[in-house]
Amino acid sequence: MQFQRILLFVALGLTLVMIWTSWLDFKSTYQVGDSVVQEEISTTPSGASLEEVPETPSVVLKDTPEASEIPEVDAAVGSEDLSDRIITIKTDLVNAEIDLQGGDLIRIELVDHPVNVDTPDDPFVLMFRDNSRLFVAQSGLIGSDGEYPNHNVLFTSDQTNFDLAGRESMEVSLDWTSPQGIHYQKVFLFREDSYRIETEFRVVNSSDTPWTGFVYGHLKQTEIESGGTMGILGALPSFSGAAVYTEEEKYEKISYDNMRDESLNLSTDSGWVAMMQHYFVVAWLPMGADNYQFYSGVSDDRNPQYRIGYKTLQPVTLQPGETGELQAVLFAGPKEQVRLDQQGALGLKLTVDYGWLTPIASPLFWLLQKIHGFTNNWGWAIIFLTFLVKLVFYPLSATSYKSMARMKKLQPRMVTLKERYGDDKQRFQQEMMKMYKEEKVNPAGGCLPILIQIPVFIALYWVLLESVELRQADFMLWLNDLSVPDPYFVLPIIMGASMLIQHFLNPAPVDPLQKKIMMALPFVFTVFFLWFPAGLVLYWVVNNILSIAQQYYNTRKYAGN
Repeated sequence: MQFQRILLFVALGLTLVMIWTSWLDFKSTYQVGDSVVQEEISTTPSGASLEEVPETPSVVLKDTPEASEIPEVDAAVGSEDLSDRIITIKTDLVNAEIDLQGGDLIRIELVDHPVNVDTPDDPFVLMFRDNSRLFVAQSGLIGSDGEYPNHNVLFTSDQTNFDLAGRESMEVSLDWTSPQGIHYQKVFLFREDSYRIETEFRVVNSSDTPWTGFVYGHLKQTEIESGGTMGILGALPSFSGAAVYTEEEKYEKISYDNMRDESLNLSTDSGWVAMMQHYFVVAWLPMGADNYQFYSGVSDDRNPQYRIGYKTLQPVTLQPGETGELQAVLFAGPKEQVRLDQQGALGLKLTVDYGWLTPIASPLFWLLQKIHGFTNNWGWAIIFLTFLVKLVFYPLSATSYKSMARMKKLQPRMVTLKERYGDDKQRFQQEMMKMYKEEKVNPAGGCLPILIQIPVFIALYWVLLESVELRQADFMLWLNDLSVPDPYFVLPIIMGASMLIQHFLNPAPVDPLQKKIMMALPFVFTVFFLWFPAGLVLYWVVNNILSIAQQYYNTRKYAGN
């Protein structure tokens, strides 16, 4: 039994070490998190130059222009009033702003995701731009013959305010004509109940020569430190940075440090690029071509700007008098897994970062979501999910509790052996093993069930931590946001009390030091859990209560065996 309890202690300790290590790694990376970004658009946006986009790899394509590089520097902006350049868009889910200079998407506010539950009219700002900080989406066309509508040209629009107003979809159209007489329309398509923004470049080749062009799109973001902490644990661990997915390399996260160390230069026939943070993601989903180049770059000034994007490697050619369209898709919103699945982008759901436990965590979330469909309350869904997990593992738990019951029955004899051979550890171990053999008790009999369940418990931890569905989810009474700590610390205290009850139900260790350590664990965990999200603590409370009930029942059942 001592071995089993030491093993359990080590497992719990490792869990805390994993959480603590993740937090330390997180502190060294950028996290926007749920901090408020309320700055107004500045009259002098940052114009820091970026590193040159990696040259196009050696891919032989018919009629590919020799010069099809994306502009390295944004157009300089003077001190004039920019209010006439800003297009505002309102839908049922987002408030957006587009700058006519380049047709950049410079602001996204998520209407259904307030900054916090107490300010429902204060939407979370996912994308933004000011003097020193920005997170924008830029896109355009590039080629080798003449001027193209990249993110430096000045578009025009016949109106500055757009409102979806109950319609199923709405187009926001920007116009620009090149010196060569080629007319371009950059059209953003917004849909009802969607975070998907479809971008289409419509080209009318009014010239007397063939036109050839390529599409590009990238995300540009500055590294912004998280605002504020949450108790002794600081902000909870979550990755912030870039991500890329291809059929060949699969899903890969790219930290800011990695982007500074090495530029991305990857040829592929499918995939996507993204910038992500806790709960939210913005991703370019290339479409309409068979070959792409994924690239990244970082400026080298005091306020680095990180850029990740794509460009098509397959040209679109229009003969004189012909018209054509080139498309791209931007997803900018919460990591709601149902919506991510609907985008048709393989691997996009992996931005909900469960890490190496994804094979276990994904089915658990699927089950949690199904339960929520019946309860319509994420708190009750967590409770029922915990009950189902305990039910599945009941046979293994029963084996463990049976071993505990038999060990507790031998506790008086263990104390006697300790008193008799306390100074002779070797003799004490021999006599103890002899007693186990006579009583047919395996001291490690309860270890395997515990070890099997640990990955499931850790996976549930990540499910509850990463699921945006629990952000500002109401449960009952004072618990109106399961993603933040219990403001009155009621759940952590109940959790600590339940651990203390479990401690007294278990046979006490013979070794005094072990006894003190095991006695201290409930108090240590209570302190840690004071700043954990209420949803996580609710899971542990329910799990502990069910464990107490199981242990009490099995201890009485097997006490006489």
